[in-house]
Amino acid sequence: MNKTSQSTEGAAKESSSPPANRFDRMEWAGAFGDLGTLIPFVVAYISVLGIDPHGMLFAFGVAAIACGLIYRTPFPVQPMKAIGAVATTQAAQTLLITPNAVYAAGVVTGILWLVLAMTGAVQKICRLIGAPVVTGIVLGLGLGFMLQGMRMMSEDWWLGAIALGGTIFLLSYRTFPAMFALLAFGAIWGIAREPALIAQLLSVSTGFRPPTFALDTLSWNDWMVGLFFLALPQMPLTLGNAVIAITDENNRLFPDRPVSERGVAMSTGWMNLLGATVGGVPMCHGAGGMAGHIRFGARTGGAAIILGTVLVLLALFGADSVHVLLQVFPTALLGVILFLTGAQLALGAGDLGENKAERFVALVTAGCALWNVGIAFVVGMAVLAYARRGRLHL
Repeated sequence: MNKTSQSTEGAAKESSSPPANRFDRMEWAGAFGDLGTLIPFVVAYISVLGIDPHGMLFAFGVAAIACGLIYRTPFPVQPMKAIGAVATTQAAQTLLITPNAVYAAGVVTGILWLVLAMTGAVQKICRLIGAPVVTGIVLGLGLGFMLQGMRMMSEDWWLGAIALGGTIFLLSYRTFPAMFALLAFGAIWGIAREPALIAQLLSVSTGFRPPTFALDTLSWNDWMVGLFFLALPQMPLTLGNAVIAITDENNRLFPDRPVSERGVAMSTGWMNLLGATVGGVPMCHGAGGMAGHIRFGARTGGAAIILGTVLVLLALFGADSVHVLLQVFPTALLGVILFLTGAQLALGAGDLGENKAERFVALVTAGCALWNVGIAFVVGMAVLAYARRGRLHL
């Protein structure tokens, strides 16, 4: 083989290889595109359930760094929504749900997804899912995020309207990191409204704190609550949003960096099993998280690595200050992030189907997904099966 053919072959291999992770200003801006989902759950876990932010942020950070290195796309790491909602809303009603029960749920969740991945069961399940159902889930998630964002913005409509309009304007300039401007505006607004935050921020102490083992005090009751109250109800939601939808979204946007349902299930299992050992809460790969990262400029795994590094450093050196730092950003500002994330996800949902029956299945699934993705998955599959038998006439 001559030098010319060798160089041609090398150039072909280089052009076909996935792009390397970047760490430019747009990746930095996109790294924080999922704060609208992350911050509310972190605040709820800390303030309602009393979970130590140290282990929680450390687990999120390590998982995000690993995803950025492995997938090389803006692959998200989010709190599992059903578990987070049940744990934080029912903690005041029952003494059964404790931080230990949440850690147990993380272990159980990790084991369940590892079993589904290693046995190949998750791929068999996903092959049964029709395209209209997947489209409906993604569309419903996007619309749900937009509605939730509007509810959060309604707490301060003036702030929400100004922030939303300014961010949309800045997003039209593709090279401008709109997220930085949005966060700076929100922080200035929050401090101006609550000047006492300045004194609290100045009094924040820092000091190195290594991760510790969090499973040594779990009781039999914690394991039962974690399994039946938290982990099992989350499974359909995770399958629809954090396995099927995220795989479809990643492969549609980044065909040069494809992922598989088995691989996503495997990473979901490992990050929950290992994260729980240091006090992490149940985590998943939500499709809305990727939409948020992309909406604000991320295009590689560099965004996930940046976010993960920030979270790890915050956990190791400033965990005690997390609650104060999160108070700086108004709820309405987080609503803007969530609204734009939902718009990105809904617009990218794809074709609703080739015929009226498929469009009907997608829309029914989307409508159910506004309420519950797990139920949307079941209803969508039932309606699709009915349509495929030729019994749905539109």
